[in-house]
Amino acid sequence: MYSEDDLLPISALQHLEFCPRRCALVHVEGIWADNVQTAEGRALHDRVHQSPSENAGGIRIARRLRLCSQRLGLFGVADVVEFHPAESGDQRSFALPNLEGRWTAFPVEYKRGRKKPEKSYMVQLCAQALCLEEMLGTHVPDGALYHGKSRRRQVVQLNDALRSRTEHLAGELRRLIESASVPPPIHGPKCKYCSLFAKCMPKLSPSRSARAYVAREIAAQVGGNAD
Repeated sequence: MYSEDDLLPISALQHLEFCPRRCALVHVEGIWADNVQTAEGRALHDRVHQSPSENAGGIRIARRLRLCSQRLGLFGVADVVEFHPAESGDQRSFALPNLEGRWTAFPVEYKRGRKKPEKSYMVQLCAQALCLEEMLGTHVPDGALYHGKSRRRQVVQLNDALRSRTEHLAGELRRLIESASVPPPIHGPKCKYCSLFAKCMPKLSPSRSARAYVAREIAAQVGGNAD
């Protein structure tokens, strides 16, 4: 069990699943840069967080709900958690202060783009569910990703494999932070969408000469032979 001072952000798990180097640049080196995608994503989250909590069709909708898991050493903020009236005999149900009846929890994480099989998003959602389970003493079998571009929900089953991956990453995140090290760059298809591309320099791998890399980049921009 971790103390409050030792908790790490859930958002770092998304970075770690997406790219360990990006995670270290942000959470070890403190480096950040925006691009169009991150700016649009932040604007979407701001709109969601600033909307009031509400009661829609009997469902209680809580926004910007603070979460933590002392078992996993994580904390964060859920964009939306829906509390649904529980059916009779539902073993997942729990009581909420000052509210009658029994309830079940359904976390919803908002993303700016269209639906895609992005594992890092699912890990982030699963971590939120694990926090809710610990805080409420319940079981959260599923949640959803809301995609802003398509305005569609993607229901995510929080199965054993995803839970195991999320818990494993929580341990890996702590080891990465405590080591204060930054993994070497690995250039891949995801790099062109990363806001830290210019600061990461993923094309400069440890096995290649920095001098040769600079020469190639100059040649590509002004023309000429870098050999």
